[in-house]
Amino acid sequence: MKKLFLSLTTLLCSSVPLVQAYDRITGSEFASRSEVIAQNGMAATSQPLATQVALDILKAGGNAIDAAIAANAVLGLVEPTGNGIGGDLFAIIWDAKTRKLYGLNASGRSPQSLSLDYLKSKGDKIPSYGPLPVSVPGAVDGWFEMHQKFGKLPMASLLQPTIDYARNGLPVSELIAYYLDKSVATRAKYPGFKEVFMPKGRMPLKGEIFRNPALANTLEKIAKEGRDAFYKGDIAREIDRYMKANGGFLSYQDLADHRSDWIEPVSSNYRGYDVWELPPNGQGIAALHILNLMEGFDVKAMGFGSVDYIHAFVEAKKIAFADRAKFYADPDFSDIPVAKIISKKYANQQRPSINMAKAAKRDHAGPVEGDTIYMTTADKAGNMVSLIQSNFRGMGSGMTPEKLGFVLQNRGELFNFIDGHPNQYAPAKRPFHTIIPAFVTKDGKPWLSFGVMGGATQPQMHAQIVMNLVDFGMNLQEAGDAPRILHTGSSQPTGEIMLDGGFVSLESGIKQSVRRELAKRGHVLRDSLGAFGGYQAILRDLDSGVYYGASETRKDGQAAGY
Repeated sequence: MKKLFLSLTTLLCSSVPLVQAYDRITGSEFASRSEVIAQNGMAATSQPLATQVALDILKAGGNAIDAAIAANAVLGLVEPTGNGIGGDLFAIIWDAKTRKLYGLNASGRSPQSLSLDYLKSKGDKIPSYGPLPVSVPGAVDGWFEMHQKFGKLPMASLLQPTIDYARNGLPVSELIAYYLDKSVATRAKYPGFKEVFMPKGRMPLKGEIFRNPALANTLEKIAKEGRDAFYKGDIAREIDRYMKANGGFLSYQDLADHRSDWIEPVSSNYRGYDVWELPPNGQGIAALHILNLMEGFDVKAMGFGSVDYIHAFVEAKKIAFADRAKFYADPDFSDIPVAKIISKKYANQQRPSINMAKAAKRDHAGPVEGDTIYMTTADKAGNMVSLIQSNFRGMGSGMTPEKLGFVLQNRGELFNFIDGHPNQYAPAKRPFHTIIPAFVTKDGKPWLSFGVMGGATQPQMHAQIVMNLVDFGMNLQEAGDAPRILHTGSSQPTGEIMLDGGFVSLESGIKQSVRRELAKRGHVLRDSLGAFGGYQAILRDLDSGVYYGASETRKDGQAAGY
């Protein structure tokens, strides 16, 4: 440390710019700041208030699971543009006691009374907003499943910080104020939305204090009466009443019948590191598929940001997303060949189809839009939680039971109408899901809990984060801050295989000469257009157990430890 201080002092006293000085010492070309390093606990979320609540819970004797639940509750209040108790949740949990990973699928199902024929009578796809895309919210049940299996502190203690903030108010950040205002055009017409989120006739401005007393009341009821208050009690009855009054189909019975599922995470080894994802109905296995394809290339020799690296990655993504379009859906309704898709043999069979001189004109034009929160926590005992939660399109469907204080998700929009397709709409079915948590182990030990929020961006960025760390030797902060590659499909997201090759968006930091060569190979470039996502991560040193935390600058996130 003394050597680092003296080196930095020498450089700062010279004419070398600060950023260059930092880069020269740390070798971090892209990092916006240093990693956070702590011994006893760590939290990384997309909002500083949530991170601080997570640390408060850890310091009060809670574990990583307690901290994750408390922070997620806060995020539903401070960042309603991405998540809330009207949405779904997925988690991967490392339990230090059993030294095992556990996966939780807390996504909800479609209404039992809503038929495919009725939806087809209303248009050629499920609409983005209003009552029709609403599915059962799974997040609250997810909290209680996590708490029952691993929690330590009382649930009331975990929800109290959010109740206090909801009742007393909190200042709105600049980024959230921007997204709140963007939601007005598409959601303000739906009952309850203005009353909850626009009490002054407009969305709150940057720095303005926002209160949500209805949400405070809802969380108090959940804290006192448990998960059944939401799924079988007064909250469920109010959701049922609201939906019936406003042309919706989600019912009390749908909520009462809801269940989350504990599932086995699946993995593929990438150059000695076991990368873990959850199987469908989410899209996590696409990240494993991409990494398996990329493992056949000398990625390190290609170099970060090179023409060959970007080209190979985009072509691998196209292959993986073709299978994503074909197979990913609710496993209760179809037999999904997960083992085959994430196998090395399958990747070896597909990799020769990648032409390093020419971009392929095949692509799945699946959904890219969506907003989400990702967060991760870790405690002194070694427990780690990788958790992701979402309303889907920002503030969800716009359907907002005024007395409850939250918006219902629009995840059902992701079903399709294609006859025989695994993700074709059906009652009581979970839709294809975009939100995915990730985890990495090394030699059976927990190494990395991470995620990147944002629609179809997520598996692409999961793969890029792993390659940034493993192939390019970036530190945890730099791995998230480095310029990203985002491949998107046609503007017609029908769920079919498109033949236009799609578009490649590159963040600033990728050289112009590289962009020109990619264009020569047939890629259509769209500069800085696309949802590049938001990243949080916690890395555990395999020898010392010390935690490293990172949260990038694309959002309001904060990593902090103690």
